[in-house]
Amino acid sequence: MKRVFTIVLCILLAMTMAAGCSSQAAAPAANDQDVIKIGVFEPLTGANAAGGELEVEGIKLANELYPEVLGKKVELVIVDNKSDKAEAANAAIRLIEKEKVTAIIGSWGSSLSMAAGAPIEENKVPTVGASCTNPLVTKDNDYYFRVCFIDPFQGTVMARYAYNNLGAKKAAIIQELSNDYAVGLANFFKEEFVKLTGDPNAVVEIANYQTNDTDFTAQLTNIKGKNPDVIFAPGNFTESAMIVKQARTLGIETPFIGGDTWETDEFIQVGGDAVEGVVFSTFFDPSAALTPETKVFLDAYAKAYPNRQPAAVTALGYDAYLLILDAIERSGTTDSVAVRDAIAATKDFPGAAGPITLDENGDAIKDAVIKTVKDGKFTYMDTVKAN
Repeated sequence: MKRVFTIVLCILLAMTMAAGCSSQAAAPAANDQDVIKIGVFEPLTGANAAGGELEVEGIKLANELYPEVLGKKVELVIVDNKSDKAEAANAAIRLIEKEKVTAIIGSWGSSLSMAAGAPIEENKVPTVGASCTNPLVTKDNDYYFRVCFIDPFQGTVMARYAYNNLGAKKAAIIQELSNDYAVGLANFFKEEFVKLTGDPNAVVEIANYQTNDTDFTAQLTNIKGKNPDVIFAPGNFTESAMIVKQARTLGIETPFIGGDTWETDEFIQVGGDAVEGVVFSTFFDPSAALTPETKVFLDAYAKAYPNRQPAAVTALGYDAYLLILDAIERSGTTDSVAVRDAIAATKDFPGAAGPITLDENGDAIKDAVIKTVKDGKFTYMDTVKAN
């Protein structure tokens, strides 16, 4: 009996091992070579979350419409950089070292993009920013590109608007000192405004605040005493809206103008009636069909988000994804250097937010759009040509 039991046990053991081998053969591990990964690092929490979410909307929409390249599925790997510079660098490192992405998109917020620049360049992973406008994002970094204009142009556009359209001769600036984007844009505005007026003292006050500040009474009271013709307030959407609102409470009726970061729903929600009439520069308006891809984007967005208008940065996120796919297709490979070279050679690419040609620094040569807030909505005013 003992001998029979032993024989049966051996047979059962052999059957179990065979079944195990058969199961393993029937379900092989997925082959990473069948998927092309594109990394995304955006602020999905923290002070800049609304901007990051808008860009991700566009990236995801593009991925849904164009899910393959070189006959392979494109997988988005999205990482939250938490609106923090250190987290932005860590997010880029994770995408490069752990996820082994072919290319990267990001980030809303020039400071966050700049923080990730070193690991991107060191590891030679081509990266395309959607709306990071500070010139230092791409400066001396052969692997960083962008599909938007840069702040020297944006600052010039708004200084000319102040001088030519508002007749301003004296300006005040209130800037988010902890934000590289805000400080850089303020400097470019000041430089052009002084040039236009011919007055080295045309900027009568430069007031500073920090990210997440909520009380701007001291800065605004000081500005009010200088009696400027216009106030330029580049900064994050939340703080900027609070500044305008508090200024109106203090009896300051001076026109406010700003930059592209104002174009989020949160700016209007926080500012309410106080932000009616403010003017800012941005990248795109849905009323302008710039390329055949514009209609593709708008139709897809309307289907995905009924009763909403896409933000400019959503269109730019969409374009950043398409530009990378186009470069992979043209290079015929996922080799990072080859993809990088293909991106650098981009000329007249038909993006949803307009044709994209990259200059020698990897910056897009794009027109600027000027909008205002009218009846609680962002409303198109004018387009300023890049050349």
